[in-house]
Amino acid sequence: MDKLNLQRLYAVENGLLEGPRFDGRSGELIFADARNGGVLSIAANGTVKTVIAHRRGIGGIALHHEGGCIVTGRNVAYKKLDVDGEAQPTIVLIERDEKINRVGFNDLTTDARGRVYVGSMAFVALEADLDDPALLAGAFWLIDTDGSVRRVAEEIRITNGTALSGDGRTLYLSDSGPRVVLAFDVDPETGDLGKRSVFIECKDGVPDGMAIAEDGSLWLTLAFAGKIIRYSAAGRPMQTFEVPNRMVTSLCFGGAEGRTLYVVTGTEGKNRQDKAYVYSAPVDISGISVPHARTPTGDKR
Repeated sequence: MDKLNLQRLYAVENGLLEGPRFDGRSGELIFADARNGGVLSIAANGTVKTVIAHRRGIGGIALHHEGGCIVTGRNVAYKKLDVDGEAQPTIVLIERDEKINRVGFNDLTTDARGRVYVGSMAFVALEADLDDPALLAGAFWLIDTDGSVRRVAEEIRITNGTALSGDGRTLYLSDSGPRVVLAFDVDPETGDLGKRSVFIECKDGVPDGMAIAEDGSLWLTLAFAGKIIRYSAAGRPMQTFEVPNRMVTSLCFGGAEGRTLYVVTGTEGKNRQDKAYVYSAPVDISGISVPHARTPTGDKR
């Protein structure tokens, strides 16, 4: 087992921390607490503050080039950061639609043009038994820079971590139902997804959040196993790191030269640990930066 020099930056009781993104403009780590609600930030000096209050169920965050964030949950929405504790208008980009089994949304990522890829689920994640084989499958969506939305993949049972390769030609997606990481060919011009294959089969734990390093390696969290595994661009395990929390949910690169790994965790179901944590650790390779979203921010609902 390889070692990460993990340092605790934040702790919260009964938390389920998700969607970490490093904002190079402010030097802050942005993340959500899906269970307790809200989007929070950690500054370089360690100061923690709530930047979007109340909203629960956020499984993914994209930083927007105009400031604020795109967040998931009951819908996909653009939110400006709170001002003096006051919530700002919500700009809904995709609404839930129970008629097509689009009940909630989980993780997301952005491409070089600022388009947003996001997965939908046919159930409310915080309320469902994720091991129930009767759960309906969800889908995968693309929000273009003009605000138009189209479905680009189907039959994703439990959509989770999402990332694009450095050249933008491969999209990786954790499907936590069958415990696999899928790989899709991507047309960078249109954003359309093509050939689909199983990139990784996970024997231990549940594939969750992911990030890509500059060498093309994929860093994957394994929830319920307390592990991060680094895979080569060919899908071969390179390193395995232990995290002192079984429910390790997601990670991202950030800091100086992208050589800090940020890791977030959660407390577990009926046997919840006391606290969820945000960790940081220095690493010897830089992560690729995730582009800012460029979707509409007009005052529409």
